[in-house]
Amino acid sequence: MGLQECHGVRLLVCSAEGPKLRRDRDALELIGEAGAHRAGLVAVPVERFDPDFFHLKTRLAGEFLQKFVIYGVRVAIVGDLSAFLNQGHALQAFVRESNRGHSLWFVSSLDDLKQRLQKDADKSEQAR
Repeated sequence: MGLQECHGVRLLVCSAEGPKLRRDRDALELIGEAGAHRAGLVAVPVERFDPDFFHLKTRLAGEFLQKFVIYGVRVAIVGDLSAFLNQGHALQAFVRESNRGHSLWFVSSLDDLKQRLQKDADKSEQAR
């Protein structure tokens, strides 16, 4: 894991290597790491997730991601989701709706995440 600062947001960037994430307790471990490093957003590579995570009927994604919302830590899932998105409309709709919000984003790369954070920072500046 590594720390980065981007547009006023401290990011905890997870490695692509490591145990597969699938349970809510895995989310709690990441949230604990984020808290220890005072990170407001955790970036997790797609490769870290168990493939069942992206099949919404398993409810793994909902249970995992709900922990981030409850604890007020933003999360970005980073990487290529095309293999999963091609399997059905439910995940496509979930990704689309998540990306409209502020707490959970699906982005293709860390550079895309940084651009998204820049847009958020610009919106906040304009609102002032």
